[in-house]
Amino acid sequence: MIQILGKTNIDFLGKKYFALGLSCLMIIVGIFAIFQIHAGRANLGVDFAGGLSLQVKFSQPITLAEVRAALDKAGIKDADIQELPTEKKILIKLKKQKENAYEAVENAIKENLSNKEPVVESITEIGPKIGERTKRDATVAIAVATLGILLYIAIRFRFHFAVGATFATFHDVMALLGIFYILDKEINLIFISALLTIAGYSLTDTVVVFDRIRENLGKVAKGTMTLEALMNKSINEVLSRTIITSFTTFISSFALFLFGGEVLHDFALAMMIGIVIGTYSSIFVASPIVLLLGKNSLLKK
Repeated sequence: MIQILGKTNIDFLGKKYFALGLSCLMIIVGIFAIFQIHAGRANLGVDFAGGLSLQVKFSQPITLAEVRAALDKAGIKDADIQELPTEKKILIKLKKQKENAYEAVENAIKENLSNKEPVVESITEIGPKIGERTKRDATVAIAVATLGILLYIAIRFRFHFAVGATFATFHDVMALLGIFYILDKEINLIFISALLTIAGYSLTDTVVVFDRIRENLGKVAKGTMTLEALMNKSINEVLSRTIITSFTTFISSFALFLFGGEVLHDFALAMMIGIVIGTYSSIFVASPIVLLLGKNSLLKK
């Protein structure tokens, strides 16, 4: 393992109450964002808010950039554009803001991409009921993922660790959701994918910290070291690994943010924010929860 830091002795757990207070604030913002989303008062994507979906076929290969430029030229800024399995077909999703939304998209495509001979093959209206079902399915997906994390950690470690990991994962999801709501970023299925990805990333980072804590628990006799000191020691021992992993993942997401195009822009932004939050939570959220719950029972004789 590459070591970018020497031997450190940072008192991470000494800041547990400040960190937990900050985390609770972020969770409250995230919960507020959930209520706003379910009330329809957030920047919801087509999949959640409803709208129109148009499948367009072209006579020649087309790129997403060309389609987006054509729509931008016509003043259509909030379209969700996706490539279909064939290089000559594009799927355009648009929030239904006015009655002639379909005509506006069709005219923009035909006027600005006439050399590609566009043909609208199908039009699908995404109604409110479908949006509600999508929101419900997304909520269930996050809940099932969290439950799976709880069971996995409880089996591999102890129940105290499962609670710490679950709270940290819940914290990450709520914090990222709250930040995107404050930034007025679009909440869509791509963002839900980012949430689940960050939940998995945070869990992996937390498991590494927990694994070192468990390893050290088996080496220390009861009474020779406090649980807080042992956990601080464990976190410091894996600190280089945590920083290297987070930094390299952040750089990859940053490259995607810069060069991945409009479709992946918000996904990459969510990943970058989530990596920072996930790294923070594995140190300042998960471990303090374990400390507070298992202070009198984890150290062995």
